[in-house]
Amino acid sequence: MKFLHIADVHLDSPFLGLSFLPSELFCQIKNAIQLSFEKAVNFAIDHDVDLVLLAGDTFDSIHPTPQSKIFFANQIKRLVDRQIQVVMVLGNHDYSQIDDLLLNESPYFKIIGSNEQIEQVDFMTKSQYKYRVVGFSYQHNHITEDIIAKYPPKSTSIYTIGLAHAGMKQSSVDQNNYAPFTLNEVKDLNYDYFALGHIHLRQVLSQDPWIVYSGNLQGRHVNEKDAKGFYFGQVDEQSQNTQLQFIDVSPIVWQTVDLTLDEPFKSTTKLCTKIQNLLADNNLRPTLFTLNIIGAELLSDAQLDMLNDKSMYEELSNNLQYHSLLVKVYYKHRDFIALNATDRALFTKAAEEILTANHTCELASSLMKKSNIVTNNLQKEEYLSDIYELARVRLEQKLRGNNDEIN
Repeated sequence: MKFLHIADVHLDSPFLGLSFLPSELFCQIKNAIQLSFEKAVNFAIDHDVDLVLLAGDTFDSIHPTPQSKIFFANQIKRLVDRQIQVVMVLGNHDYSQIDDLLLNESPYFKIIGSNEQIEQVDFMTKSQYKYRVVGFSYQHNHITEDIIAKYPPKSTSIYTIGLAHAGMKQSSVDQNNYAPFTLNEVKDLNYDYFALGHIHLRQVLSQDPWIVYSGNLQGRHVNEKDAKGFYFGQVDEQSQNTQLQFIDVSPIVWQTVDLTLDEPFKSTTKLCTKIQNLLADNNLRPTLFTLNIIGAELLSDAQLDMLNDKSMYEELSNNLQYHSLLVKVYYKHRDFIALNATDRALFTKAAEEILTANHTCELASSLMKKSNIVTNNLQKEEYLSDIYELARVRLEQKLRGNNDEIN
């Protein structure tokens, strides 16, 4: 038996933070998610698989766009027309009504576990090999109950697959909102394969028995780096041993590169050349780059202003292949300034008191009255973090200038 384990497709994902790109390029990036899913379906057909598992969050919203619903229905039709069984659960993002998905009824497509009730269904491959899938679907955005703990343990010789959109139980109670489970309880079920969704980082939690997050098909932001795709499982029908292979289908990858400064760049042209060469050396496929400049306090005011201008990203990307692009620059300070313990403690204390969300909103109050965009951005943790790091860089930069004058 052959199967695919796919999770967290997130059709309709908005790719936040990239709206500054030219519209044609932005559309290409947004289409990457559909393209990755289509490539997964192509693989299933080309390799004549028996089963496709969809482990939740196939859509990014409970209200998918008509275009996404039509696209999904067409891809599912390609699979069922070839008698490839599709078994799907709904996740915390896409717990929509099944009737809204524009899908034709077929014995080869089934969403299991409605109303957050555990359901087990037996199937048979074209070669008459029996297997069982056990799972549940979300009916709400949050599930605080450990539903996997109620899964029935494997009780027969039938190859058994667990399917769930869930997160491992955390020490902080307020983080346990997605059917929290423990690894040991999943192991104790003794299923042959447990297909998980929700966590976008690809990871194998256990090989004996197999307990696996496939990750998402296409990275959507800087925190979802490197190759993305699905797992291809091949089951020996005699021994029931499973071989697993990761298949990369992401049309675009996110990658972070570091530029460490040990001394100032007196020539801005040389700085730009250094960045361009660094990006080119890491450009092996279509890539959206983020750049960490470590020791950014060594940059001049003019260089910081230049790098904060998003139009400069395109200039720095001119020599890249595969239509790759620099989309974000982060600044990291390195504490070059030699402060004694007392001064450093005072510096840290001042930063903790001043670099807060409340203080920042007070300073920006007049701008917030004029623009909802400013108000919305100041509610985002990542945006505030960028502001605070740039403030530290600017301050270290000024302190370094004063230090140079004193010495």
